[in-house]
Amino acid sequence: MQRRLLLLLLTLVSLFLSGIALAQEKIVSKTALPRSTPEAEGVSSKGIQKFIATADKQVNSMHSFILVRHGKVVAEAYWAPEAADKPHVLWSLSKSFTSTAVGLAVADGKLSVDDHVLKFFPDLAPEDPSENLQAMRVRDLLTMNAGHQAELNWRETPHWAKAFLEHPVPHKPGTHFRYNTPATYMLSAIVQKVTGETVLDYLTPRLFTPLGIETPVWDKSPQEVSIGGYGLYLHTEDIAKFGQLYLQRGKWNGKQILPAEWVDQATSKQVPNGDNPDSDWNQGYGFQFWRCRHNAYRGDGKDGQFCIVMPELDAVVAITANSGDMQAELNVVWDQLLPALHAEALPADVKGLAELQATIAGLKATR
Repeated sequence: MQRRLLLLLLTLVSLFLSGIALAQEKIVSKTALPRSTPEAEGVSSKGIQKFIATADKQVNSMHSFILVRHGKVVAEAYWAPEAADKPHVLWSLSKSFTSTAVGLAVADGKLSVDDHVLKFFPDLAPEDPSENLQAMRVRDLLTMNAGHQAELNWRETPHWAKAFLEHPVPHKPGTHFRYNTPATYMLSAIVQKVTGETVLDYLTPRLFTPLGIETPVWDKSPQEVSIGGYGLYLHTEDIAKFGQLYLQRGKWNGKQILPAEWVDQATSKQVPNGDNPDSDWNQGYGFQFWRCRHNAYRGDGKDGQFCIVMPELDAVVAITANSGDMQAELNVVWDQLLPALHAEALPADVKGLAELQATIAGLKATR
């Protein structure tokens, strides 16, 4: 009898442990990014705690933050009522995803960055297109050098692509940097033209599914085109995965899902955009990615949505917020978080980690 009870108890324990292992396996496969402690990956828990406390005080208002080091999430924080399972608007951070769709379409042989924009819209072209409009290439849309002086107010027009092509182009394309959300919409429209799918549908099997990004939502224009320049909603960890993919030069789980050559082009300085060494908006622009100080690059969006990639430090920072000062938000990253990253693993800091977790537990968004 005792032996039977013992065998039964051992069986129950075995089933219990197997259930835990299975649950953990499901969690890991769903999140895709493994977890680790900060010190194990060379990051100071105290330094992260200082960053979060400073950001909480100086950024009005933080919503979420994830730090990935050596491919592992070492810190994750949400300002209530924001949460890990709550999608967040990306605003112009969407642009970097549209650029990725263009890169994949180029790799598929669907188009070239040197194709002229009018090639894709012969039915929408003005009767007498200007020389500058005729000269405009996909590359110029990618680098915000389309040639416009003023940004088109497209939301008041019935057909967005047609209105873009009718908008004055006073500068020779490729010579005048002008941040231009409608230009990104045209990239989305071009991808849809050559693939027969919206950017959302085109990216789903090629990017979102491999990265474990579930149920992405992307708003559309009246012409049923993914807006491209904004309108994408993702979770904060999805942003971190996207940054990690770029950090790994397009490789994910051992498979090259985005050409490394595209990553290099998209994230390098393609055009100048200012000469202030203290501004993260003057370090150069790639293909819908901004260059940053500290030899980093980023995708970003209105109100403080960031995907910051730091190749030299093997780190990715994902942030969502509702901030009125995006440069101040970046300054906190450079001033407080960078010093917390070290080249080698650090000794375990039980007290520092506990203080970090306590700080995270009490976070609340102010707006």
